[in-house]
Amino acid sequence: MSSTEELLKRLGVSIDAGTLRLALTHRSYAYENGGIPTNERLEFLGDSILGFSVTDALYRDNPNLPEGDLAKRRSAVVSTRALAGIGRSLGIGDYIYLGQGEKLTEGKNKASILADTMEALIGATYVSNDIETARQLVMRLIGPLLKDAAALGAGTDWKTSIQELAAGRQLGSIYYAVEGSGPDHARTFIAELQIGGKPCGTGTGHSKKEAEQEAAADAWRRLSGTGTGIGTGPADASPESAAGV
Repeated sequence: MSSTEELLKRLGVSIDAGTLRLALTHRSYAYENGGIPTNERLEFLGDSILGFSVTDALYRDNPNLPEGDLAKRRSAVVSTRALAGIGRSLGIGDYIYLGQGEKLTEGKNKASILADTMEALIGATYVSNDIETARQLVMRLIGPLLKDAAALGAGTDWKTSIQELAAGRQLGSIYYAVEGSGPDHARTFIAELQIGGKPCGTGTGHSKKEAEQEAAADAWRRLSGTGTGIGTGPADASPESAAGV
C-alpha cells in the first residue's frame, strides 16, 4: 500500500492523485519549487464546507439551544486547536509537502499548518467527489467532538475557562511554570499549571502560549471530570487529586 493510499484509508475517502497532492502542498514548498500552486484555495473551500456542515449538525441536533451557545460550540470544533488535534491523530503532518525552513522548525507539528491542511483535505474531498461525501467526512472527524457539550464551551479558550473554574471554586491563584528546551529553530516548551500552589495540569507546545493552553486544557479536564478530543493529554486524575484536596 502506497503512502497516499494509507492516508486516504485513514480519511475514509477517495481523492484523485493530483487534487490530493495539491491539498498537501504548503506555500513554503510551493515557493521553493518555482511558485507552483498551493493548497490555499482548497483550504478556503474546505473552511466553508466545514463551517456549514458543523452549523447544520448543531442546528438540527440542538433545537432548544440559543444562537449564542450554538456559535460557541461551532467556534470550538472548527478552531485551529480542534482541527490540529484531529490532524495529529491522523498523522497528517507526515504527508504535508513543506519547504526546508518549515521542516527545520517542525512545521509538520504546527497547529496552524495542520489545521489548514485538514481544511484543504475537506475541500479536496468535495472537488473529487461531491458535497455529501465531504459533509460525511466532516462529521466523521468532528462528530465525536460535538457530543461533548461542556468541553466544547471550554475549548474556545482553555486559559479563560480554567481561570473561571478555579475562581468559581475558590481554589486560589493560577500560575504557569514554563521551561523551554532544544535549539532556537525547534524549541519545545513544557508548562505546568499550578492553582493555589498545587500542580493541576501539564502541557507541551512549540510556543509558550501553546504549552500554557495545553496545560490549562489538561487541568480543566481533571477538575471538571470530563474528557475530550479537542485538547491533548489524558484526564488521568480525579478532580480531588488534581486540586490537591
